Amino acid sequence: MSGKKLAFQSNLDRTYISMLERGVHQPTLNSLLSLAEALNMKASELVELVEEEFAKSK
Repeated sequence: MSGKKLAFQSNLDRTYISMLERGVHQPTLNSLLSLAEALNMKASELVELVEEEFAKSK
């Protein structure tokens, strides 16, 4: 899904989505819930994916 489409579906700003992707900002709980809903997944699943990517980067 493109950042533009994700921003639209989660009702978040496209610039904010870009900053999250680059690690410039950390999402609030409300943002995390909005993103998870837009991606049709549980917030806990989204967090788990991020944790896995973080572990790989170490």
